[in-house]
Order: sequence, then C-alpha cells, then structure tokens
Amino acid sequence: MKKIFIYYSLSGNGDFVASYLKEKGFDIRKVISSDKMPQNTFLRIMTGGFLAGIGHKSKLINFDNDIRDYDEIIIGSPIWNGRLSCPINSVLDNLDLNNKRLTFILYSGSGEAPKVNEKLSQKFPQSKIIHLKEPKSNIENMKTIFNEEDI
Repeated sequence: MKKIFIYYSLSGNGDFVASYLKEKGFDIRKVISSDKMPQNTFLRIMTGGFLAGIGHKSKLINFDNDIRDYDEIIIGSPIWNGRLSCPINSVLDNLDLNNKRLTFILYSGSGEAPKVNEKLSQKFPQSKIIHLKEPKSNIENMKTIFNEEDI
C-alpha cells in the first residue's frame, strides 16, 4: 500500500511530523503557498487567523495533485483561528480523496480544534483526525500517538 503525507508547515511542526512519517515509509509532499506571511510572530498569527477565519484559499506553488497511486493519504495542517490553514484549504479543493484511507494530522499550540473537527467530520466522515500539540516540543507524545493502528 502506497502512503503519502501532504502537509503545510509555517513554524516547522509539519516538517517535524513529515520527517517522522518518512521514517515510517510515507512519501512526503510539502505544500508551498505564494501568500507572504509577516515575519513577526504576533502579526503572523493575526494574519493567518484572520485569513483562515474568512475561508481564504492560498495560491499554491507547483502543487502536484496527482494522488492516483496512493491508497493512504495523511494531510497535515497547522490550526489557525480554530480552522485549517489557508494552503490546506486549497489542497482539499484540488484533491480527489474518494476511495482513499484518509487521516488528518492537525498541529497547534493548544492541541485542540473543535471547529475543524466538526467541519472535517462532516465533509470526510470516514477520516481519522489526530491532534498534536506542538510536535517539535512534544516528541514522546507524538511517538505515542503514531502507533501501527494510527498509520
């Protein structure tokens, strides 16, 4: 079974998850957005949160939406204002996820995102949702979450 992790990372948490999943045999596809985010952390949080709140979809740079050969898809996104990141909004519009084993890995400072859970559960009822609180800082927690039943 071919497996892929498609993700966006602004602060490095997604990159950390990607390196872990690569060790587990996943192909990795990082999403690059043409949106320029502020360097200042506070402004970045405010900008990303506002854009996510209004449902903005980022223009993606060289995104390969061909997932025909993959049986299992994991999509990774930071949580912005209780929602998926804008680049992942665009990814979901560009992928045919029918007949795929689908998991979402969501990373955030709080580790929770009830709004996202509700939306994803409605749109993708067969998907699994995993929340990670700051994966870079909680390595052991991440390893506990990713056991053979989860991936």
